[in-house]
Amino acid sequence: MSLLGLALVLAAAFCHATWNVQLKRVGGGPELVWLFSTLTVVIYAPLALWMLVREAPEFTGPQLWFLAGSTALHLGYFLLLQVGYRKGDLSLVYPTARSTGPLLSTSFAVLFLGEVVSLQMALGALGIVFGVVMLTGGFGRPGAHVRTSILFGLAAGGLIGSYTVWDAYAVSVLLISPLLLDYVSSAARVVLLAPTAHRRRALVRAQWRDHRAAVIVIALFNPLAYILVLYALTFTPVAFVAPTREVSVLLTVLAGSLFLGEGHLRRRMTWALVILAGMGVLVTA
Repeated sequence: MSLLGLALVLAAAFCHATWNVQLKRVGGGPELVWLFSTLTVVIYAPLALWMLVREAPEFTGPQLWFLAGSTALHLGYFLLLQVGYRKGDLSLVYPTARSTGPLLSTSFAVLFLGEVVSLQMALGALGIVFGVVMLTGGFGRPGAHVRTSILFGLAAGGLIGSYTVWDAYAVSVLLISPLLLDYVSSAARVVLLAPTAHRRRALVRAQWRDHRAAVIVIALFNPLAYILVLYALTFTPVAFVAPTREVSVLLTVLAGSLFLGEGHLRRRMTWALVILAGMGVLVTA
């Protein structure tokens, strides 16, 4: 993995952890997704316009299909994540999702993009799986709250694995601009969720009034985190990029335990470090 690719992915991990912590703090539902997506469209409009003028892309049928698919996958992910954070712990839902996602995306990359997984990469993946199992309660019977967190984390991880490989094909094979891919997805979310936001306009106003700074951070860092990853995917295999992003697991577990009062800091950080070690084995393969 090149130094530039590593730098892009690590910066993305920091941005990703930051906006997820803010999302958990604000709470909410589809109206919040609409609110931060609308802000994203406004904030990134000058950059997207500049990209359109500079590249003057002419979207083909396959490119339009992949733009639509990316929109659907990301919308499902955000809506599911909102529910998961309301019903579960950030420091359980997030690590489960973020470690399941790269395992699935790496598997999908082997099946559909022709990438090759070595023994060392497989061992790193197993280390990640073991760390997640122990982080979320070990091999015993978990409590109802932990089970809920795990289930939402697994479901979100499935969507992460799906959209990572889908978008990797879009930017590396179909050559869609990473910035435009993410921008189109955000703009489509604004349109699709507009009826829901209108019905819940009182909640939208309340979230903007009470959590304005957090919503702006989400709107800024959410696309930035993924745009950095997409640019890395244009010259780095999914099998390296997806697991390297999981350094954000350490940051979110720390934030969930310290700042959101979820507790169990020592145990959760221990197994988060195991996940990070597995990631290290993967990325150095």
